[in-house]
Amino acid sequence: MKWYIFVAQGLHQFLFPTINKKFLIRLSIITIFSYIFFGHILTPFIIRGSSMEPTYHDGSINFCLKPRYLFSRPKRFDVVAIKLTDRRWLLKRIVALEGEEIEFRKGILFVNGKAIEEPYVKYRSNWDLSPRRVQSGYIYVVGDNREMPIENHIFGQTKIDRIIGSPIW
Repeated sequence: MKWYIFVAQGLHQFLFPTINKKFLIRLSIITIFSYIFFGHILTPFIIRGSSMEPTYHDGSINFCLKPRYLFSRPKRFDVVAIKLTDRRWLLKRIVALEGEEIEFRKGILFVNGKAIEEPYVKYRSNWDLSPRRVQSGYIYVVGDNREMPIENHIFGQTKIDRIIGSPIW
């Protein structure tokens, strides 16, 4: 048998499989696995807005690892996906944990009165935020794009329960 006939037969079987019980079982297993994996473990999403630039860019595609915080607590400087509604998420960076005091002076982040080095921030703005303590069960999140006006940039305190995962890259 010539090789091209063998390839053509294989291609024909791949494109036009015999619909039988075995095929339907395999298709069902793959469909269920895909729904569970991409719906509950690794969910694709499109980044909207420029609040996380230069780390993440508007319109880029990423995947959210949902079980990331199943057995661990979020840490300062983690980038997390926060659930706003069933269909809307935000990517923000954790800058303060529960019980800590946060402040911005001339665009510089202070946590518990100590200036924090933020190598991921490319451009600093000059805005200020008066000191405030993060409540128990909450975290404080902001975007990386510090050129934006403060009211567009800071998401502020959010419940830890609203974190649904973290981007994988």
